[in-house]
Amino acid sequence: MTEHSVLSPPAGESSPPTRLMLIGGDWVAAADGGWREITSPARRGSVIARVPRGNATDVDRAVAAAREAFPAWRDLHFKERQRVLLRIADALEGRAEELARVTAEDTGNALRTQARPEASLLVDLFRYFGGVAGEVKGTTLPAGATQLQYTRQEPLGVVGAILPWNSPLMIAGFKVPAALAAGNTIVLKAAEDAPLSILLMAEICEESLPPGVLNVVTGTGRAAGNALVEHPGVDKISFTGSTEVGRGIAGKAGERLAHLSLELGGKNPSIVFPGAVTDELIEGLVLSSRISRQGQSCTAGSRLFLHRDVHDEVLARLSDRLGSMRVGDPLDEASDIGAVINETQFGSIREYLEDGLADPALHVETGGLPPTSGPLAEGFYHVPTLFSGGDNSFRLAREEIFGPVVVAIAWDDVDDVVGMANDTAYGLGAYVWCHDIDLAITTAHRLEAGWVQVNQGGGQVVGQSYGGYKQSGIGREVSLEGMIAGFTQTKQVNVRLGSTVTPAPRTGP
Repeated sequence: MTEHSVLSPPAGESSPPTRLMLIGGDWVAAADGGWREITSPARRGSVIARVPRGNATDVDRAVAAAREAFPAWRDLHFKERQRVLLRIADALEGRAEELARVTAEDTGNALRTQARPEASLLVDLFRYFGGVAGEVKGTTLPAGATQLQYTRQEPLGVVGAILPWNSPLMIAGFKVPAALAAGNTIVLKAAEDAPLSILLMAEICEESLPPGVLNVVTGTGRAAGNALVEHPGVDKISFTGSTEVGRGIAGKAGERLAHLSLELGGKNPSIVFPGAVTDELIEGLVLSSRISRQGQSCTAGSRLFLHRDVHDEVLARLSDRLGSMRVGDPLDEASDIGAVINETQFGSIREYLEDGLADPALHVETGGLPPTSGPLAEGFYHVPTLFSGGDNSFRLAREEIFGPVVVAIAWDDVDDVVGMANDTAYGLGAYVWCHDIDLAITTAHRLEAGWVQVNQGGGQVVGQSYGGYKQSGIGREVSLEGMIAGFTQTKQVNVRLGSTVTPAPRTGP
């Protein structure tokens, strides 16, 4: 046990830093002494840190700490929780550049285009949820002069939040301040491949929070993650990740009837209408495809439906734009695109590319297989790739690749393109590019997705309702609506007024 989040190497030795977990206000190693090496996405095999290999015993410790801290945190006046969250927001802002640089090194996301905006969004989310902490309100029922009937929105208890590796700070921002503002305590399971930015965030938060209110466990999903999902002391599981893993989590959490929210995968359509082709459109398509995050985003507009009248023009202009983007070291200010998270994901993307390149119906407009020599071969780097010539039945148009790969599909009829857009198991995001605002909005209303953007392709806006349809998830985040629905439960209280309850008759001698 230590008061510090980082263990120093022995005197005279040079080694990667050893980070510790936060449990009950203490920075601790795993109970069994196990460690995991965290490697750099930008430099194959380069160890950048060691973290505890947490397991069920460590999860037990964290849940016990969260349960012990819950009553006092729950019973605070909302203004006290609000002050804490706003103090944390200020502290995070003061160390935003440090958070961004750790994120770039940890995840492979480019510092300028991704990591800095992510750190900034984390600050905004703490400020937002701190600001709405007093909006966790119930309602009253007009039940006559002799009745007071009202509801209370009460916190759930201990929240188990499981984070992904693609944008850990952003997703932590979706979950942590909302749960805390509503009066819950948290056990946060950091992504096994990208835990470092979360440990730094916890270090900053811990300075303002009572012990046990926020706990962070590192380790694998198989050991620490499963233990958290199955733990009887956890009242709510909030998971962001793949649909496959989310389905398994839903089954395990459902067995004990735990509260549950899931933000899962997506194969999102981006529909371009004729007359919408401008420089702004091309930049919007780059943004919505999440190419700057190596396509590692569940909201990536990876199915690009181009009206036949503008198909060739958009392909040519988009190909030029993608080809001009610089892939490189995430910490280099000149890099537009960073590195894929690890060898497994790198290989999965490559396999999809090989499948597309082998299909005679598909044409590569730009990109292709990853470099095999030069500086980019030293890390898990893929180049932006745009395919054309396929249709909605092609594997590359149906499966979530989670890489910088976009498939363009031609269309002629609005009903047909809406049908193709909705012909997917997913329903997280969608994009409509159209200068006829009536047509744009009616199309947006027809799309089976939880989040539709019209003539823009940016990320989530603080305060919006964010979540998916179909196999893209359950529940909403980022908003007051999501905070109340996701992190509180309703208690109905009925009170009789204006009379004295007759005592029960006494019995016996």
